[in-house]
Amino acid sequence: MPHIRFGIWAPVHGNRAAAHDPLEPYDASWEHNRDTVLEAEALGYDATLVAQHTVNPHFAERDQLDSWTATAALAAVTSRIELISAIKPGLFHPVVLAKMALQIEEISGGRFGLNLVNAWNHAEFEKAGLPFPEHDARYAYGREWLSVVRRLIGGETVTHRGDHFTVDDYTLRPASRHRARPRIYLGGESEPARALAADLSDVWFINGQPLDSVEALIRDLKARPRAGAPLGFGLSAFVIARETEAEAKAEHRRLIELAEKDKPAKAIQASNTDPNVVMFQTMAQRSFVGTNGGTAAGLVGSYDQVAERIDAFSRVGVELFMLQFQPLRAEQRRFAEEIFPRFGRAANPSRPALKSEAL
Repeated sequence: MPHIRFGIWAPVHGNRAAAHDPLEPYDASWEHNRDTVLEAEALGYDATLVAQHTVNPHFAERDQLDSWTATAALAAVTSRIELISAIKPGLFHPVVLAKMALQIEEISGGRFGLNLVNAWNHAEFEKAGLPFPEHDARYAYGREWLSVVRRLIGGETVTHRGDHFTVDDYTLRPASRHRARPRIYLGGESEPARALAADLSDVWFINGQPLDSVEALIRDLKARPRAGAPLGFGLSAFVIARETEAEAKAEHRRLIELAEKDKPAKAIQASNTDPNVVMFQTMAQRSFVGTNGGTAAGLVGSYDQVAERIDAFSRVGVELFMLQFQPLRAEQRRFAEEIFPRFGRAANPSRPALKSEAL
């Protein structure tokens, strides 16, 4: 059976499917995030993704936990789970960000990964007086940014002259004591994103969508020239798993109905979204709940059906499933108890702390 890793989205801006759910009051607090990730680690999940927004992208009046300070704190209280923090290059100079990344790598004992995202919420930048270039220009900036960060977190002494950055004889210490460097994840499905993923990332995150679409995306990336180790693939997906398919579909309908109450917020989000972002173009063609494709990946059904669909995604190349649930804590427990055993692993396994693989 192909090796599969399971991760969860940390609730840094609360619920993923519907904001007005009586079964899950809105909570983006540090305490809720800490307890959720600690429980996920105890259950045997392999990773958590901590999304980055300076303000809540859905409800401006609601709380939003900061990604990088939260990830540093999580590094200090966890012992095994991989901590993946998202980063928008336009918000941090590459030298500053690389130093932060190496510090979290040190605190975590080699369990840190950074997830470069190109950004889609222009209001987040413009209201702060920050530039928000057009789509392809953001990727050109991100490519140069990542090329500097990648070398710095790898322990190199960097001198760089580019269109956006000048770096002179810069070395960051301590470099990773555990492996060559932290793992680099990259999200985005446009052509510039795919090219950047093939050239400079270790794992490419794909938004939730049907198996045939995911297979085509993976086939495209695998066909591209690449130096070094093969590219890995991750998939975002919202899971609704129950004893029977009918029960899962009933819960799906409940969340769809609740999500109707979020339409005013989604309209504001749409007005703040760069229309050239491929993720939103793709998602507009499908009905789903959750974010980043959510239930469009089809992980809605009986326990056996969900396991079979995960296995099918794995067989076309998906190695890491970054999962969303609602209510989060109850459903991540259910998934561990019911789905983990179908892949030969038990919830709450007794095993030594994960030593991050050498890159």
